[in-house]
Amino acid sequence: MVDENRSKGRHFLRRSKAAKVGLHLPTEEELLRGMPFFRESHSADIQEYARRLSRQIEHRRTDLTPLAEVLDALGREPAADGILALESLLEGDKDFGEFPTEACRLRCRYYRAVFADPQSAAVVAGEMARLALCDIRDDQHVAMMWRALSWAAYSAELEAWKRSGMLAGNSLPHMARELERVEAQFRQAFWKRRDDEPARNKKFDLSNVTIDDLEEVVDEEPFRMQEAKSPKRVVVVSSIGNPSTSEGTRVAKDLAPFINRPLNLTPVPDLPAVRSGLAQEFPYASSVVDDFLNSLAARRHVWFRPTILLGPPGCGKTRFARRLAEELHTPYELVSCGGLSDSAIGGTARRWSNGEPSLAIMAIQRSECANPMIILDEIEKIGTSRRNGNVHDVLVGLLEPETARRWHDPYIESHCNLSHLSWLMTANSLEPIPPVLRDRCRIISFPEPGPEHLEVLAPLILERLYVDAGHDRRWATPLERSELEALSKAWRGGSIRKLERQMEVLIKAREKGGVLQ
Repeated sequence: MVDENRSKGRHFLRRSKAAKVGLHLPTEEELLRGMPFFRESHSADIQEYARRLSRQIEHRRTDLTPLAEVLDALGREPAADGILALESLLEGDKDFGEFPTEACRLRCRYYRAVFADPQSAAVVAGEMARLALCDIRDDQHVAMMWRALSWAAYSAELEAWKRSGMLAGNSLPHMARELERVEAQFRQAFWKRRDDEPARNKKFDLSNVTIDDLEEVVDEEPFRMQEAKSPKRVVVVSSIGNPSTSEGTRVAKDLAPFINRPLNLTPVPDLPAVRSGLAQEFPYASSVVDDFLNSLAARRHVWFRPTILLGPPGCGKTRFARRLAEELHTPYELVSCGGLSDSAIGGTARRWSNGEPSLAIMAIQRSECANPMIILDEIEKIGTSRRNGNVHDVLVGLLEPETARRWHDPYIESHCNLSHLSWLMTANSLEPIPPVLRDRCRIISFPEPGPEHLEVLAPLILERLYVDAGHDRRWATPLERSELEALSKAWRGGSIRKLERQMEVLIKAREKGGVLQ
């Protein structure tokens, strides 16, 4: 039995690798078991599946023509509406001959679950549980049970987000992270119940696992997609290293208010209100707003996975990052990366006259908060010299959860808990950023505004320019149609900086009593 399980595992691994590079289209059962999508892309999987299925039914029967048309449309543009249309065609007791109706229905459910449909996610959880019950003594089937429980919890959270209006159209990256988190919680709670040994020290000897064991875990633990029993306060600096030395005495005096003192964590505010404000200010980036806020929907305090906002110059990435922190009422530090070239961001040793704590510790000191946000602007411009250390090397450690939780600050000479900080970076290009750093971040494309957003953006920019000049916002009287038409000729989308320059010209024309040409 053990050899058979190993053989199955190796076979699944080989097919998973083939799926990643586009050499194998996963079956419905393989997707349920955790195999990645075709070319590791939700869209690519839908397109490939639709194209193959369309070729299978082509010219067979005239009553299959509607199916072929929907499949052809999905092959060109994979979308949630197309999946729903395909599923609706398969409803009822229609006889489609050799067409794989049931398999196609299940695949549509899986696709719709990834498009964040709560009911479909619940169906997927049930199918996974059915597979898991085939043989609970098999390691792979027990892993399926963890996966089924995770999907069930995820479907409940999707329903809650949907009711609150926080649900984005496609939350695949967020879904993967939340499923991993919940699955880890189930595993840890299960092993703790069995013998109180840490889950990371257990080997999967699952020959005597029963369904009752799993049910007791679910009944006993309040599994929501947030950190279990999330603390309201956190001790960041628990002690000072070598406090008896003259340098240690000085450091202990400087940090006395923070040593072994629990610091507050910024709570998650009213997210619908945050979304309303940000979506109004960045109408062209509503999907980005939803991506960030969806990841907070089940959390108690503000925290984001390290994220790189990638977009062309002038699209508003930096302003969005700053406004996101402000709307979430989270303290933040905005750091331009153009002048960074050494490892000082991680702190410098106290033995030097210019020794100082890491950037993260200083941000926590200034805000007296354990979870400020650090915004690194234009991270691709960081210097690559290693003469005095390198920023990238330090960031790799700060962005890794395990390392951040026990960060050894060279100035404090003791471990500090920096795991609650949020790191948000902007970049115009990914090429200069080392792969090891990109691997620790999620990368979100930040779009450029188009000409259709002019009527929304122009009044906001006009008001901001007046306020920045020291005037009352009421000076920003509504734009006249002639002014909007002139702006539309000069700005056809793209860089907001260019639009701001046009707005400055407009203000000067107003002051002179003229009209912008």
